Amino acid sequence: MRIKKLSFLFCLFAIVFSCVVYQVNLLTLNTISIVNESTMNQINLVKTIIYDMTPPHEGIPKGVPENLDWASQPRLSMGNNPGNFQAMTAWGHLYEDATGNPAVNSRVQIKNIKAYMLGKQDGKWHLLQSSQKVEGAAYREDYAGNASKSADIRYEKNDSISVKAGKGYNFHFWPTTGRVSIDPKNVAGIYTAVQARLVIDNPRLADDRSKARYLLGMGGDYWKSLNAQWDSSWTTVGDIGIGKFKYVKKRWRTFTMTTLSATQISQNPPPVEVD
Repeated sequence: MRIKKLSFLFCLFAIVFSCVVYQVNLLTLNTISIVNESTMNQINLVKTIIYDMTPPHEGIPKGVPENLDWASQPRLSMGNNPGNFQAMTAWGHLYEDATGNPAVNSRVQIKNIKAYMLGKQDGKWHLLQSSQKVEGAAYREDYAGNASKSADIRYEKNDSISVKAGKGYNFHFWPTTGRVSIDPKNVAGIYTAVQARLVIDNPRLADDRSKARYLLGMGGDYWKSLNAQWDSSWTTVGDIGIGKFKYVKKRWRTFTMTTLSATQISQNPPPVEVD
């Protein structure tokens, strides 16, 4: 009887021990999975940012004059030198491809626009702007005279919007939070980003997203002040840089612009994730 009791206790101990080991292993695997996912996100982020500042564009935006230095490739302008400009904002622009856009039942959904600044004083990234929804207008494709009109905007359920572009106009957009103040002497780097994907315009009609040829790129501006008005001599505003135009796909895609080199981004990436 005593032997049977000891055997029972041993079996019970073995079962409990096995369960504990299983739970520990499961926790370890989950932790490794989380760490690996986080690491992969950082790797993907760095690759995306570097790619988005590497020539050429994935396609040529329709209506942009060929002699403009950003017509075929990303480029920096003011970069990390805002001069005496005291404000900035992230922005993006959506174009049809120069070769044409045969899709008539596709829209571009845009969300989650952000701007970060790398501080000279502390070497850390600071979130300047973050807006789930964007606002904007339809501007002439060549931005001549800064002429614009109301855009074809549809408000989506998850606090984002979807738009169309074409017929001589792009969709130029920015955060709903407006410009933000900066210390021009503390700018060591700028990073802007947004997410976009293709969605169906009319669900009762055929899905033609596979034919859509929309290009989107990110950028940013320095402004003289929070309330400075645009003028044709460009004394109140100047662009920081313009990132690569990339095709919008059915899945969410992240579009970025940065003033930092590939080496600098690899050593100190901004603290954000990428899809």
